[in-house]
Amino acid sequence: MSSFAPTATDGSSGDGANYREFDDPNAEFFKGIGKIPLKKDGGAGETMVFRTYEPNKQVMGKPMKDWLRFSVCFWHTFRGTGADPFGFPTLIRPWDDGSNSMANAKRRLRAGFEFFSKLGVPYWTFHDRDIAPEGSTLTETNKNLDEIVGLAQELQNKTGVKLLWATCNLFAHQRYMNGAGSNPDAHIFAMAAAQVKKGLEVAKKLGAENFVFWGGREGYHTILNTNVRKELDNLATFFRMAADYKKKIGFTGNLLIEPKPKEPAKHQYDYDAMTVIGFLKHYGLDKDYKLNIEPNHTTLAGHGYEHDIVMSSAFGMLGSIDSNTGSPDLGWDTDQFPMDIKNTTMVMKTVLEQGGIAPGGLNFDCKVRRESTELGDMFISHIGAMDSFARGLLNAEKLLSENVIAKQVKERYSSYESGIGKKITDGQTSLEELEKFILDNGNPTNVASGRQEHYESMLNYYV
Repeated sequence: MSSFAPTATDGSSGDGANYREFDDPNAEFFKGIGKIPLKKDGGAGETMVFRTYEPNKQVMGKPMKDWLRFSVCFWHTFRGTGADPFGFPTLIRPWDDGSNSMANAKRRLRAGFEFFSKLGVPYWTFHDRDIAPEGSTLTETNKNLDEIVGLAQELQNKTGVKLLWATCNLFAHQRYMNGAGSNPDAHIFAMAAAQVKKGLEVAKKLGAENFVFWGGREGYHTILNTNVRKELDNLATFFRMAADYKKKIGFTGNLLIEPKPKEPAKHQYDYDAMTVIGFLKHYGLDKDYKLNIEPNHTTLAGHGYEHDIVMSSAFGMLGSIDSNTGSPDLGWDTDQFPMDIKNTTMVMKTVLEQGGIAPGGLNFDCKVRRESTELGDMFISHIGAMDSFARGLLNAEKLLSENVIAKQVKERYSSYESGIGKKITDGQTSLEELEKFILDNGNPTNVASGRQEHYESMLNYYV
């Protein structure tokens, strides 16, 4: 692979080029990198090639690309700087002058679409404030957004890359430090609502297949200054208005809520999948919204990697997946690229079982490590993750087609297929009848082994 020098702090790249050369609409941002090829027989050191991902390979009657529906997120990949709570930016891109100007926004967007095309992903995602700078008034902000959306529409048409979903950044600005839809100040609530109105209009214009809500600050740091019921009622009103406006303007994409237990709030109202499902059902919003699951958030809630994906799918509420991972040893939201094949196998097993993830997808809400400073690292990270999910898909296909694990799980619950068990399943019994069943048949004596290690060993066979 080609090696790229980091950009100096004055805006000039290490080889002397200046970021202004990228103002040319025909400029090439990733020189020396072409369309990423498939090379199944490559050596271990060849990481700029796909080994497993074949978009048109048939898997259970569909092309691999239709099961996976990969997407690149704009915020981490083209707005991430590598800064963390303990260090300054390390990811200095040669086209980026570090400003929040419209010219810089356009360079970033053109770089993004070149990247999407060379990587070969069909989708991208963004927050409104990722792609266009905020102005001093809402009118100016919307004008900036409209101008950038025009360029995005042009680039989508040119490349064929589509918008998986859009979202609004309702957490970064100072005004949202106490939340957006749950904010104690009605003026700020109204500002967030106006931002979402515009966001839905942009999503429709760009043909987004979904629209996501991530409540980064919808929660509390101390219960002492918080009216929990008031905030949750208001948040439900916020979501209800968004669903109503979606229908009013004819936006046909799914509305999705992304659970997260903490960070930045101490406690967030969208703690995990079951919390969000309970919230939606309580407020009668479960027909209007599904869930966008990020496994890194799932593990922060103390669950296993695939837990929220399985739970939301079980209730018909899995809409899309932010395909990343974390470092459990660190215990915070690290947004790493998913490289664990066992994890991707479990995710794709669920996707196959529910018949696919469309109109959602596998969005790489991931960022390269702050030490991975070469432009080539941007590609390698996505390639590795795409191959990991492709391998997971093939593993899951074999696992399901051979039916060994599923058959044994079915046998484990076989007592519910007839007799008193079927009456329990059908809701056709009572405590009195079950008591009589025990009196007539005695206490249970055949307490079967759960055989956890047996199932884990079977999974390892497929991985």
